[in-house]
Amino acid sequence: MKFEVESVSISEKRGTQKHEVPEIECITGYGIKRDAHAGNWHRQVTLLAGEAVDEAKERINAKCKGVFVSPGAFAENIVTRGVDWSKAKVGGKIKINEVEMEITQKGKEHDENNLIFKITGEYLLPIHGIFAKVIKGGKISAKDCGYYSFR
Repeated sequence: MKFEVESVSISEKRGTQKHEVPEIECITGYGIKRDAHAGNWHRQVTLLAGEAVDEAKERINAKCKGVFVSPGAFAENIVTRGVDWSKAKVGGKIKINEVEMEITQKGKEHDENNLIFKITGEYLLPIHGIFAKVIKGGKISAKDCGYYSFR
C-alpha cells in the first residue's frame, strides 16, 4: 500500500523536540544522520500518521490557545499521510525511495517529562508511534512516496 511523507524532522539532543529539515539521511543499522536517537538499537526512526497529528492539533487548539505545534513536536522523525499505522505489525516493512525499514515496536511508555506533554497534555507516541530500524539507507524528503507491508 502507498503513502506520502508529509515532513521529516531531527533533534540533536535527546529530550528535546525535533525540528523539521528538508531531508533526512538514513544509515543502514544506525538510523538518521545527526538525530539524537540514532544508534545500534531498535528505535532508530519514529513515524506518526499525519491524521493522528491533525486530531491532536485540534484538541490542543481547543484547550491551549496560541500554542503552535510544528513538525517534530511529538518527537517523530517522519510524518506520513494516507497510512493507518494502527494496523502495523512488528516485523512489517516500510520502503521510502531506496530506504528500507523494519517495524520494531508499536507505541512506547508514557513519558510525563516530554515537553509537548507538559505544555499541552498531548503525547502521541504511546498510542500512535511506530518505531523502526533502518535495513537499507538512503535519503527521504517531504512529498516522497512510500510503501508498506504489514506482513
